[in-house]
Amino acid sequence: MKKALITGINGQDGSYLAEFLLEKGYEVHGLLKRNSVAENQTARLNTCYDKLNLYYGDLTDLSSLINILQKVQPDEVYNLAAQSHVRISFDVPVYTAEADAVGVLKVFEACRLICPTARIYQASSSEMFGNCIDDDGFQRETTPMRPVSPYGCAKVFGYNIARNYRHSYGMHISNGILFNHESPRRGSNFVTSKIVKGAIAIKAGEQTELRMGNLEARRDWGHAKDYVKAMWMMLQQDIPDDYCCSTGISHSVRDCCEYVFKSLQMDYKNYVVIDERYLRPEELHDLKGDSTKLREKLNWIPEYTFETLMDDMLTNDEDYHKAIKDVYTPYDTTR
Repeated sequence: MKKALITGINGQDGSYLAEFLLEKGYEVHGLLKRNSVAENQTARLNTCYDKLNLYYGDLTDLSSLINILQKVQPDEVYNLAAQSHVRISFDVPVYTAEADAVGVLKVFEACRLICPTARIYQASSSEMFGNCIDDDGFQRETTPMRPVSPYGCAKVFGYNIARNYRHSYGMHISNGILFNHESPRRGSNFVTSKIVKGAIAIKAGEQTELRMGNLEARRDWGHAKDYVKAMWMMLQQDIPDDYCCSTGISHSVRDCCEYVFKSLQMDYKNYVVIDERYLRPEELHDLKGDSTKLREKLNWIPEYTFETLMDDMLTNDEDYHKAIKDVYTPYDTTR
């Protein structure tokens, strides 16, 4: 039986990956960062909690990483833990660098010392590209990286140190350059979840408006379930490599607002208010990924579209059925 260690196992991606690997017959171990509110620690893991082996640790603490790796001796390591909110990275840039840059280095160094033959997945991000876009409008593995946020800068370091350890020490480390991916488990401080929860609260009469930042920013949104499968596929290859993971289609934040509110029989224009507090100091205008390499080499095919992703987030929100008395009918009935 293969053993996998997932850092950030209680996050959106970590929880879906844990379920996926258990279905594949893995023995799954996970790294948790202690939270002062105990009941929030493992809420996303309720479906498989009893089947997991969990440990408290932190990417910034090399000793805890070494101790856990010595206990587990994993065949595969998925490094998903991070300070993952771009806007918040401007508020906590030093911590973001410590967790998302130096923390990644500590994971690789601990693996080099304890389990150098383990296959490692590093969660990289489309935010590394910044506003650098190829002539055809896409971003891909060869697109120059010019990040415009502390989060993006830290992720570039993580990406490059992964490649350095791969080439210098012969370690099996693959970077997954993931574009935006969401799900019903996405935290409410991320824009898609904020829109869904805000629209449901308005429908239920619990609030009267939804305050938003830049509605024109465009993102390539996929479903986390599709993307964790891609992570696993990368580590099943004999030769490690770097892959962009994306749908290849971008939508604006305004598109998201329109779809969600219209699905709830409302017009977003009557409720969405622009609030400058939610604008980033420097904004990415259009992120759209080319995942040709991933699709052709690994035969990865995403199952979700933007519309079915948003439907899933709506109908699986814990407050959805409190707000909607009738049977949910998406406004796009052609799907």
